Amino acid sequence: MSKIGIWEDAEPGVKRCILNAEGSLMMMEVHFKEGAQGYEHSHPHEQMSYCLKGSFDFVIEGQVHRLSAGQSIAIPSHAKHGVTALEEDSALLDAFTPIREDLLRS
Repeated sequence: MSKIGIWEDAEPGVKRCILNAEGSLMMMEVHFKEGAQGYEHSHPHEQMSYCLKGSFDFVIEGQVHRLSAGQSIAIPSHAKHGVTALEEDSALLDAFTPIREDLLRS
């Protein structure tokens, strides 16, 4: 079953919605409460994250990157990464290639 357009809980204080997945691209919106974390993980997909609002600390391969509204960051394939929201009601727009089949199907 496809999860496109359905908001779901990810980690505590984090909700996500896959907006589109077509060809080899996927786009997802992710909302965070202050202090909420996207736990450190890695995947074979390339990822770009754009900060829609609020601010975040991204940790990529042990290096911290601060991201504020209007800024973006690229995460290479297989890079260990995680994120922490620094403000209430922070939001990201994530793009992946190829699509994240693991998130798309239940």
